[in-house]
Amino acid sequence: MPAERNLKGKTLVLVDGSSYLYRAYHAMPDLRGPGGEPTGALYGIVNMLRRMRKEVSAEYSACVFDAKGKTFRDDWYPEYKAHRPSMPEDLVKQIEPIHFAVRALGWPLLMVDGVEADDVIGTLAAEAERQGMNVIVSTGDKDLAQLVSDHVTLVNTMTNETLDRDAVIGKFGVPPELIVDYLSLIGDTVDNVPGVDKCGPKTAVKWLTQYETLDGVMANAGEIKGAVGENLRRALDFLPLARKLVTVERACDLNGHVASIEDTLATRPEAPLELRELFMRHGLKTWLREVEALIARAEDAQGNGAAPGDEAVQGEADLFATASAPTLAPERHYETVQTWEHFDAWLAKIDAAPLTSFDTETTSLDPMTAQLVGFSLSVEAGSAAYIPLAHRGPDAPEQLPRDEVLAKLKPWLESAEKKKVGQHLKYDEQVLANYGIAFDGIEHDTLLESYVLESHRPHDMDSLAMRHLGVKTIKYEDVAGKGAQQIGFDEVPLATAAEYAAEDADITYQLHTTLFPQIESEPGLLRVYREIEIPTSRVLRTIERNGVLIDAEKLRRQSSEIATRLVELEAEAYVLAGGEFNLGSPKQIGQIFFERLQLPIIKKTPSGAPSTDEEVLQKLAEDYPLPKLLLEHRGLSKLKSTYTDKLPRMVNASTGRVHTNYAQAVAVTGRLASNDPNLQNIPVRTAEGRRIREAFIAPEGSKIISADYSQIELRIMAHISGDESLLRAFSQGEDIHRATAAEVFGVTPLEVTSDQRRIAKVINFGLIYGMSSFGLASNLGITRDAAKLYIDRYFARYPGVARYMDDTRASAKQKGYVETVFGRRLWLPEINGGNGPRRQAAERAAINAPMQGTAADLIKMSMIAVQSWLEREQANSRMIMQVHDELVLEVPDDELPTVREKLPQLMCGVAALKVPLVAEVGVGANWEEAH
Repeated sequence: MPAERNLKGKTLVLVDGSSYLYRAYHAMPDLRGPGGEPTGALYGIVNMLRRMRKEVSAEYSACVFDAKGKTFRDDWYPEYKAHRPSMPEDLVKQIEPIHFAVRALGWPLLMVDGVEADDVIGTLAAEAERQGMNVIVSTGDKDLAQLVSDHVTLVNTMTNETLDRDAVIGKFGVPPELIVDYLSLIGDTVDNVPGVDKCGPKTAVKWLTQYETLDGVMANAGEIKGAVGENLRRALDFLPLARKLVTVERACDLNGHVASIEDTLATRPEAPLELRELFMRHGLKTWLREVEALIARAEDAQGNGAAPGDEAVQGEADLFATASAPTLAPERHYETVQTWEHFDAWLAKIDAAPLTSFDTETTSLDPMTAQLVGFSLSVEAGSAAYIPLAHRGPDAPEQLPRDEVLAKLKPWLESAEKKKVGQHLKYDEQVLANYGIAFDGIEHDTLLESYVLESHRPHDMDSLAMRHLGVKTIKYEDVAGKGAQQIGFDEVPLATAAEYAAEDADITYQLHTTLFPQIESEPGLLRVYREIEIPTSRVLRTIERNGVLIDAEKLRRQSSEIATRLVELEAEAYVLAGGEFNLGSPKQIGQIFFERLQLPIIKKTPSGAPSTDEEVLQKLAEDYPLPKLLLEHRGLSKLKSTYTDKLPRMVNASTGRVHTNYAQAVAVTGRLASNDPNLQNIPVRTAEGRRIREAFIAPEGSKIISADYSQIELRIMAHISGDESLLRAFSQGEDIHRATAAEVFGVTPLEVTSDQRRIAKVINFGLIYGMSSFGLASNLGITRDAAKLYIDRYFARYPGVARYMDDTRASAKQKGYVETVFGRRLWLPEINGGNGPRRQAAERAAINAPMQGTAADLIKMSMIAVQSWLEREQANSRMIMQVHDELVLEVPDDELPTVREKLPQLMCGVAALKVPLVAEVGVGANWEEAH
């Protein structure tokens, strides 16, 4: 580069593009463009660069990538980076559009043959520093900490970390000028640079503190005792080369690439026409609409006499440059509200705000018993307030009285017009109900936004913040401790509690502004979010609060009976085994099975030992009595510990009922999950399991009603596949398994035998779960050839099903996801990758997920319809459980005829499929009788 120029006080931003590249690829879901091409990394890079442009105002900038091929370090050390895996194929495909995007976003792009990105950054940083500029290096690479100085700062957008000189010392324990020495000692596994064996960061800092430099450590190697001293002495010959390898070069020849910082790296505005082409080609719809609006405004401005370079048009470009960036504020402003004047100011603020982020802090994860400790509010990114209400302890601060605060806040909390957003607001709604507050105005929930967008990824706030905002949030354990040492939130010092709680509200607000636009741009996703998930959350809150009445005494009697039977089974097992053993010990069971009794080995564990898992026991139980007995013992033990012993202890002292929790954002298919207690896994194939359902009772003067969708997934298969034979069978009300048997075995329905119907039933349900001929053969106990013949006959008679399966697999591989009838997107991240078994499992899931997901959507829509009807009619009947495809209600006797008639009508009327929906209704004094 030419001689120094006077750029004092100006700013140069250098983005480590190679670091961003991999981070975006691994952080984003498997997004696909219109042609099935991967776009996740592209989306992530665009978001990252726009965010950087928004947060940092700089006259000069560059995005630096590694060029292909070897560098000078490979000549120094042939093993350099030798163990790095090759770039994933899906990332390779995105390199060209990413480079195009970088340039279109106004970032000068640099790749210098034979020079690593780190060295290009080091050279430019050194040159800029000599010219009096301030330099910001955006990277996640610790090696570049050696560049930090009074004028060079590192920022890591993934962790929201900024490293100046003091921060480097705080993070690494050594100043920037010793980072090279530090890295030489600990080594760099990513670049395959060995350091001193067993020398970790603490040891390296200790040595450098004692001996000042790497040269000092090497000169005094003979004094260092123990194994690590021996390792140091063995590494002495290599350490000079290690130091050379980890040193970022600051004087590389960049001629031909950078004439000067001023001439080559000037920050440029975005290029809307190029971005429109990019966004259109890769299906980035939200950004496409924005850039088209910008272009239209620019054209209007030109029509009014403005030239393309005029300030009016340039202002539009500047506006567009930050429109889609995440809304993370560069600085946080959090307040702690402890006076009425301060509280009234915030009350006025949220009363006027179009949307408020709301979050509670409590004493328990159980919403039925949780007490309110405080709550936080935010109406804009970077700004939030925490209102403490019940912090306690010797140093407890002055706080506003909880009851009075809630009384003043109640009109706002209960107003449907005052729109709220939160993270898992069902919990907050339950907590407020403990204080007689009917929380309303729930407009958005970031937990559900994430679930609708990317059901296969974690939805907790910490993960969401890192994934979508690049922010590392304060974790609960950071403020309250872990395990036995954990304290209640009401004992957390107020300053710490306020920072944590205010951040929750702030980050939730920011997440919403990032996530919801993505949902809004997709009509199918918007429908699932607005019409299914948000209203389902409210219904679940009602069901959970209703709870279910149980006969605790009946369960205790059953527990005693099971205990007696378990003792009998143990005695029988000892006789069959030829001696006593621990029925819960896989090791002892293995010794008895395979050494003493010489039973056949079905499969082995990863360590090579014969397996005794459930699958093995099931197989052996077909021929041997001891495995069959152990299966019975395991089943009864689980029933006893999980239900007959536990349920009576879970009765809420205030309500006299058991209150489960329905997790809405767990199963990727959209199904609900019940926990604490799990009411969806009570076994119904055994007499003992059915007896547990007898303990779920109606109060005097009421009955239990159960309404269950009949053969719902098979009906959905008929709808989705459009197969004429399936559609005809369901439309005519035929026994679908008998109809299938008639087709497969070439007989009339009247001639179908019970065994043929049984086989057809296995085929019907097996194929919608992607069952292979091997699986069908195992299930039916027939040869694989016979199973293949049955499957071939099935597909010959139902060609629409075969076509659906082929088309769905192909579409899933192209898009990376499948969809339900109502637009729910079910991601299959391993459909184009992973090992063979995992990829095959993803292909099977692609077949079944649309049916499971559509069934999940239907039952949620039914819950919404039924609850809305109950509320409109002001009925005393109440929904008390949702179990898979079944709704369970508690109905007073005088409402029984009406509910019994209306319930199936509502469930079957939520959607019009190509086949009729059928809901079977049962009534009884308990849940088992209602079947």
